Amino acid sequence: MTTTPPNSGINEIVANNYAKIKAIREKGIDPFPHRFKPTHKAAEAAKCPADTPVTIAGRMVLMRVMGKATFAHIKDGTGKIQIYVKKDVVGEEPYELFKKQMHVGDFLGVEGKLFVTHTGELTVNAEKLTILSKSVRPLPEKFHGLTDAEARYRERYLDLISNEDVRTIFVRRSQIVAAIRDVLNTDGYLEVETPVLCAQAGGASARPFITFHNAYKYEMYMRIATELPLKKLIIGGFDGAYEIGRVFRNEGVDTRHNPEFTTLEAYKAYSDYNGMAELVETIFERCIKIIGAETIDYNGMKVNLKPPFRRLSLPDAWKEKTGEDIHEVLKGKGFNKENLKKLANKLHSEFGPDTPPAKIFENIMDERILSELDQPTFVMDYPTAITPLAKCKAGDESIVERFEFFAGKEEIANAYSELNDPEDQKSRLLEQLRQKEEENNGEADVLDKDFIEAMEYGMPPMGGIGIGIDRLAMLLNGKPSIREVILFPLLRPSDQQ
Repeated sequence: MTTTPPNSGINEIVANNYAKIKAIREKGIDPFPHRFKPTHKAAEAAKCPADTPVTIAGRMVLMRVMGKATFAHIKDGTGKIQIYVKKDVVGEEPYELFKKQMHVGDFLGVEGKLFVTHTGELTVNAEKLTILSKSVRPLPEKFHGLTDAEARYRERYLDLISNEDVRTIFVRRSQIVAAIRDVLNTDGYLEVETPVLCAQAGGASARPFITFHNAYKYEMYMRIATELPLKKLIIGGFDGAYEIGRVFRNEGVDTRHNPEFTTLEAYKAYSDYNGMAELVETIFERCIKIIGAETIDYNGMKVNLKPPFRRLSLPDAWKEKTGEDIHEVLKGKGFNKENLKKLANKLHSEFGPDTPPAKIFENIMDERILSELDQPTFVMDYPTAITPLAKCKAGDESIVERFEFFAGKEEIANAYSELNDPEDQKSRLLEQLRQKEEENNGEADVLDKDFIEAMEYGMPPMGGIGIGIDRLAMLLNGKPSIREVILFPLLRPSDQQ
């Protein structure tokens, strides 16, 4: 008894297509020519009248051979267009080469005039064919496409070929980023680039990736945020600065998190967290125009994206949902640990003996308040204990001027009225250092002495914001998984499946 080896069918197709490449070369034709210059994209050609001469190029995605004539569809980045290849027009030898050696997946250049078929479809009457790239492996089956999620993410190029809606997601993502840039550039912000490799990973509460610099012989960190260098630029005299770029956090992987992701961070002198809220609303006004809708379906929720958005006081919501004043679990700029644990027990919010107070607080907030935020909402005024880089509310050192912006129950943005008192800043970062060492809080912020020194030269009052570009793209595309909006998400190596 014999068995068919795995992938024998694919291997046979690959071998057959390499044989076709050899046969083409034996005819003196290069199946991978250096260049070809189209005159029209498919979408442009579709707008031209009949008898217009065009030169198009793209991947062949459909081929119907009918004896001495063949209909095919050519697809480029703008769409598809039909071509008609007739033996009497292109010549016997070119036609036989096309019919026998070309197949779906190949790239083809076509020259000819447009005409309208009896079914009303605008078509290129091919006069000359040029092989541009001979494919070797077969594309995913036409009607079923590439449907396995793991395969789609691992072989994104096939996903883009097979699934038109996937292509739309990434075109839309690019348009969203371009719109954000336009809003910020128009408002006087300067786009900049800051280091990815850092001596310290500050500006956020997260675990960093660690690497090693061979020349300097010391450990370095992949940035977890761009906040601190951007603030230094405001200290240096820019009125506004922003960066859209990758940050890296050595944390869990799930539908909402990828170890590397894209953020916008923007800082503006003489603004505050209210100014940052207005910026969010301006961005959403532009995004509505991109997606062509004010309401979107997201993870079973109908989310209205039209500003202005609700502003919810966290202290008020805490009182309503827990029955206690938020100040009962706060103590100055820190936590009242005993009261916080009592409240967690009362609300049946689980925690362990080593759970940091910050995590206990965040769990209660997630369970009681944030889990209900279907519609876009600014949650305003957070505890100082979990926000070491924001300015306190006037007359209340326990609360800072911070908002987190939620929509579809997802956190989209985080903004502060930025702390610009170096002495206060140093004391708060020392508290974060204590939490890291004594409370096993591996996500606490670090003490960046260089940043404190920069602040001591004078930092103007400012507003700052971070927006998760991936989360925003998830929301605006109605996709509750971050892997659907990142072209190449991090996956477990295939040999560890």
